[in-house]
Amino acid sequence: MAIRALYSSATGMAANSFNLDTIANNLANAGTTAYKQNRANFEDIFYEHFKLPGVQDNQGNITPTGTDLGIGVRVQSTEGDFSQGSIVPSNGTYDLAIVGDGFFQVNDGTQDLYTRAGNFTLNANGNLVMASADKGYLLQPNISIPQDAINVTISGDGVVSYQQQGSTQIQIAGNIQIARFINNQGLLRQGDNLYTETTGSGNAQIGNPGTEGRGQLRQGFLEQSNVEPVRELVELIKTQRNFELNSQVVQAADQTLQTVTNLRRF
Repeated sequence: MAIRALYSSATGMAANSFNLDTIANNLANAGTTAYKQNRANFEDIFYEHFKLPGVQDNQGNITPTGTDLGIGVRVQSTEGDFSQGSIVPSNGTYDLAIVGDGFFQVNDGTQDLYTRAGNFTLNANGNLVMASADKGYLLQPNISIPQDAINVTISGDGVVSYQQQGSTQIQIAGNIQIARFINNQGLLRQGDNLYTETTGSGNAQIGNPGTEGRGQLRQGFLEQSNVEPVRELVELIKTQRNFELNSQVVQAADQTLQTVTNLRRF
């Protein structure tokens, strides 16, 4: 039985180590624009059944319980929390926050990607792009702002308008659209605050902000990370304690095996 305890506690240590990595990543991104926290889910592993419930005993009675023994735990999945982060003012003309469900659609030159981070800026061609350390991801559909544009405004339903110097006429640059997915949990995280769609997420449903369940836009605001540091610290302490308990089981099982091994000396 001590051998099983060694294996079971080893899986517990591995699972808690994975959970520790997940918590560390959440805390590292507590200040990342529109980051959505991740949660590790676990499941118990295969059971060895020594006696099944509901069988007859020696006297013909039905046994109400059985005897079984599990062999540990494993990571079942990681689940993203897509709840709304805090909306805070940034005063940036091209900073946008989605209040409600939805994602901005951007393109890296080869494929469409999706993000909640609305820290947009203009590139050298006057196109709206999501700023990144590596490259600028072009907003889709493309929105182009002339160099002499002033009083750029973005309405809640995504209409981008501006005036040109020396003119009072309102010009329309385009309409920002956002995407919805039937299952946000199925999106694949790519880094750079970006996601790609998968068969698990379903196809992107593109439309105007404020329609068919899509959130509305707020200009001059950014969505903050939805990580709650206090809760993550509590989970960190629990994970650390669980890891220590599993390590103590390893030590106890090892001592038991040593005792059994030393029996042959008597």
